Amino acid sequence: MQNSLLVYNTLSRNKEQFNPLNPPFVGLYVCGPTVYGDAHLGHARPAVTFDLVYRYLQHIGYKVRYVRNITDVGHLENDADEGEDKIGKKAKLEQLEPMEVVHYYTRRYHQDMDALNVLSPNIEPHASGHIIEQINLIRQILENGYAYEKNGSVYFNVLKYNNEYNYGKLSGRVIEDLIANTRTLEGQDEKENPVDFALWKKAQPEHIMRWPSPWSDGFPGWHLECSAMSARYLGNTFDIHGGGMDLMFPHHESEIAQSVAAHKTEPAKVWMHNNMITINGQKMGKSLGNFITLGQLFSGDHPALEKAYSAMTIRFFILQAHYRSTLDFSNEALQAAEKGLDRLLKAYGLLDHLKAADKSTSDVKKLLQNCYDAMNDDFNSPIVIANLFEGVRIINCVQNKTETLTADDLDTLKQTFAIFVTQILGLKQENEGQSTNEKVEGLMNLVIDLRKNARTAKDFATSDKIRDELSNIGITLKDSREGTTWEINK
Repeated sequence: MQNSLLVYNTLSRNKEQFNPLNPPFVGLYVCGPTVYGDAHLGHARPAVTFDLVYRYLQHIGYKVRYVRNITDVGHLENDADEGEDKIGKKAKLEQLEPMEVVHYYTRRYHQDMDALNVLSPNIEPHASGHIIEQINLIRQILENGYAYEKNGSVYFNVLKYNNEYNYGKLSGRVIEDLIANTRTLEGQDEKENPVDFALWKKAQPEHIMRWPSPWSDGFPGWHLECSAMSARYLGNTFDIHGGGMDLMFPHHESEIAQSVAAHKTEPAKVWMHNNMITINGQKMGKSLGNFITLGQLFSGDHPALEKAYSAMTIRFFILQAHYRSTLDFSNEALQAAEKGLDRLLKAYGLLDHLKAADKSTSDVKKLLQNCYDAMNDDFNSPIVIANLFEGVRIINCVQNKTETLTADDLDTLKQTFAIFVTQILGLKQENEGQSTNEKVEGLMNLVIDLRKNARTAKDFATSDKIRDELSNIGITLKDSREGTTWEINK
């Protein structure tokens, strides 16, 4: 069933046949979140995209080592070399230790990923846990002559690198244009050229995240962590490096330069980039202030939302578009995804109740092959979904006795849905994907009904006990003529 897998390589700008360096092993590295706030819809797309890739590579027989990093140091406010560290700034505002911020938002990120049914990576390294590897990488780049130290900071020499290689090969940027358009920022007088970027920054007295190094007490540059950690866990060259398109420049471009300067080899054979989620045609992101967190989507608590949406609806919404296409947020699109997912899962539930016949009126083996063909064509999930909806049509027709399938073909159709709905697309029945808020709402409605029954039976001791026990755990019941409502105390 499985033909050759074609993957679009951002580096070559072509679809290429996927041939791992050391089959059947595949090294997959994906840039994870900077954990200084709740994950938003924009974060969900790379997570779901590369979960799809991870699931499919495993399904077709590869042993995958999936590494997804956590950025918890070195990511400055303007994504360049100046400003406050995003986590350090959050820690100051909240009067917390930086690692308290990291732990809190990492835990919330994992909860959101679990809700979306995103599989855990094999390794999830933190930048702050790999300072030694980053210092050693800087040493190697310095020894090879592609960096320089100035006042306790170390900068990558982009012009020297570009004279021998090509800084811009991934993003298509031209070095002369970069020089002409680079803004002059405070502190850039240390640099030999404004396009140079920091490998190590000397910490100012107020900077709370710092480590000793041969050059100063300071911290690594943002781009460095992925070069160091991917080499640590996958080797100097590995199979696939993934992330959002917004990371292509300068982050991934600089990763290539660092790795080549240190190891004389490019880090990844294939670069994969998912496109952005937009809102009103503009990229959704924290820096633009137009983001909606996953928690808000699950609860409906945001002015732009007409209702709450389950995690499986969000996952299905993302998978309905090819990962390299833009995906525009709207309530209409989410509600259409909700209805489509409901149709798909209801039909899936009917499969075990269909009766076999002596002949088949549909070619379900071709349907199965079409799904594999779509996944083999650069993980084309919308085409997979279109074929599954052809399966939905067949299921409904067999149920209504307007079409028939043999026992063998019924098994093939069950296999198709089990493989592609559950294993590869990672979709679950709606009750399995029900949000925590929905479950709490249902539980509280049950408790209120039990208390109402107790009061009707004049069992006021039980009624009062329910009210008092809820109050003890921070939930207040409010009785009125219209009924009883509840709220969590702040």
